[in-house]
Amino acid sequence: MRRRLLLLCAAATTVFAATEARAHCEIPCGIYGDDLRFSMLYEDITTIEKSMKMIVDLSADPAANANQITRWVLNKEHHADHIREIVTQYFMTQRIKLPDPSDTMAVEAYRDNLAMLHKMLVYAMKSKQMTDQANTKVLHDTVHEFEESYAK
Repeated sequence: MRRRLLLLCAAATTVFAATEARAHCEIPCGIYGDDLRFSMLYEDITTIEKSMKMIVDLSADPAANANQITRWVLNKEHHADHIREIVTQYFMTQRIKLPDPSDTMAVEAYRDNLAMLHKMLVYAMKSKQMTDQANTKVLHDTVHEFEESYAK
């Protein structure tokens, strides 16, 4: 009986995972919403910040607020994962193009953009790990820096 239940759960997970939506299509369709993606990144950061504040506030009485704390932690992690998805699935795989190796300025800009995207991933991860809003500050500043570089 237990084995059947495990198989049923595995099958259900496979079906639901296969229907998960992604940040963009990767066809490539040529339809990109860069401004929307930056707006989504900033909204995710704001949501993470609010989640962190609520976790800290509710932790004053963890026994009474255990369910709400859990929900805010899950919310914070969901938005950090969304940032990671936008950075990797949208910018790194679709929008940041490999430069011509002979074009030293393009290679330098490419490396700078990759470094900023990597920094966003690291600080999104740090935002998942703790409630220190210094991490979201660095994340916000890095998104802003990348947005300015990307617009050039």
